[in-house]
Amino acid sequence: MCGIVGYVGPRQASDVLLGGLARLEYRGYDSAGLAIIHDEGMSVVRRVGKLQNLINAVGATPVPGSVGIGHTRWATHGKPSEDNAHPHVDCTGRIAVVHNGIVENYSDLREELARNGHILRSETDTETVAHLVESYFEGDLADAVAHTLRRLEGSYALAVAHLDDPHTIIAARKDSPLIIGVGVGENIVASDIPAVLEYTREVVVLHDEEIAVVTRAGVTVRDMDGEAVEPEMMHVEWDLDAAEKGGYEDFMLKEIFEQPTAIRETLRGRMSANGEIQLSELQMTAEEIAAVERVFILACGTSYHAGIVAKTLIETWARIPVQVEVSSEFRYADPIVDDQTLVVAITQSGETADTLAGVREARDRGARVMAITNVVGSRVTRESDGVIYTHAGPEIGVAATKTFTAQMAALYVLALKLTQAKGMLPQERIEAIWQDLSRVPDVVEAILQDLDPVKDCASAYKDVYSSLFLGRGIGVPVAMEGALKLKEISYIHAEAYAAGEMKHGPIALITEQVPVVVVATQGHTYEKVVSNIQEVRARGARVIAVATHGDDDIRRHAEHVLHVPATGELLSAIPATIPLQLLAYYIAKLRGCNVDQPRNLAKSVTVE
Repeated sequence: MCGIVGYVGPRQASDVLLGGLARLEYRGYDSAGLAIIHDEGMSVVRRVGKLQNLINAVGATPVPGSVGIGHTRWATHGKPSEDNAHPHVDCTGRIAVVHNGIVENYSDLREELARNGHILRSETDTETVAHLVESYFEGDLADAVAHTLRRLEGSYALAVAHLDDPHTIIAARKDSPLIIGVGVGENIVASDIPAVLEYTREVVVLHDEEIAVVTRAGVTVRDMDGEAVEPEMMHVEWDLDAAEKGGYEDFMLKEIFEQPTAIRETLRGRMSANGEIQLSELQMTAEEIAAVERVFILACGTSYHAGIVAKTLIETWARIPVQVEVSSEFRYADPIVDDQTLVVAITQSGETADTLAGVREARDRGARVMAITNVVGSRVTRESDGVIYTHAGPEIGVAATKTFTAQMAALYVLALKLTQAKGMLPQERIEAIWQDLSRVPDVVEAILQDLDPVKDCASAYKDVYSSLFLGRGIGVPVAMEGALKLKEISYIHAEAYAAGEMKHGPIALITEQVPVVVVATQGHTYEKVVSNIQEVRARGARVIAVATHGDDDIRRHAEHVLHVPATGELLSAIPATIPLQLLAYYIAKLRGCNVDQPRNLAKSVTVE
């Protein structure tokens, strides 16, 4: 989950490293550091807290040199502190290592290293890597790293520098992302693409248990046994502007406003002129799709909520039973999947450790696995039978916004494809749904044109300590996502429930100080939702309702109403999500919270 940058080239390494780390700070911001090789040796600078603290330190005492590695940390082993910050060095101070992932056997390795006379100064698992490289180094840094990696259990993305090989960085990965930007006379190691886009859009994608030797002259890739590997090259289609704020106050607000484009791009070209849903990425024949008897959806966090939306769509339209499972529970639950099960793995980054573990478990049991991800070349794309890409562009804000609505758009396409293959709806009905779905980006744009009602609502509720979110049907996952956004970025406690379940316990929480947010868009359960609103109002709750344009009667039951344009009931999930994203955003801003970097969170969860 941490950010890694390494540089070899003619420029001042510290400038490149700090600029790259700034673009990766969404991956970790507990501490930051860099190690620069120069004529007099190696300089290591580390600071606790946000990257700006490191920038200030380097600015006060510039660090020369054109080779270096840097890191922003999201703490796993050891509290945020200068001693625990990366890079970590060996006993000699000549080897520096930055690491993303978890070394699961680090405790045994620490004991072994201590017995052999090594002095470890931090609480981290990463420091063991530096000392192992020291132990194995006999003149060839890549070989020393390869020997070290054979000792590690767990996951890693690594960049290693050594004073005895001052023009080289060794990079390696297993279960954590790592790429190398290939420039002219310079190369940049990074844990994500935004860090390299200022210099190049040509990228080497490292695969598991591959080791890269990175110099000014180029990049060579080998396996653990030293055999040469042809590197996978990728051209990045989007540019640096897509990874910048573009005049918005925060990445999160920018990404909320990018949702119409993200949804359009995800839907583009998905229906042919003859009315067939185009989803060749499934890598399944029409007969194979028609033979699917069950769908299992694996996801975490926001992606899990998208999966619950998909359950409603697939069961309603295609009449296929769907089970949605939190990825971290799937592989421990002895799941019932077979060769007639389609497993759908939803992961924004394509590197989510729990979801990847679930993918492997499903394939071992004979299921066909299809991934939905936003990142081309990510790990899940290589471990799945098929991939549907969302076309949301880079999402820098830690709290997912545009990737969530793009995931839902992709899942609408999948649901319609399954429905068409099964013959469960007339073709004219499928085409009508598609036409309505194609208008959803316009609906989202209309919502974003009038922010005043959301801002007024945020002002009224910015000081509450707890809240309850309710919905029915397709509104339940929308409520769940709204509650998650509020707690993620404003730190206000929020719970979401099916509105009918509210009476079975949560109603005990209701007071005037606990507002209730209700997804009350038009649908076949609308009257039931209004009854649930009346139940909480009878107990003194203030109500915020997300309702359909033209529903003026709802104002009799709610203190605040956030209207969205009318869509079909099952298409309302995307529009109803937008006001709740904005509400969380504006409440968090009024409370002085950093919406792009909420505490304790990181963008890509690459550890279990």
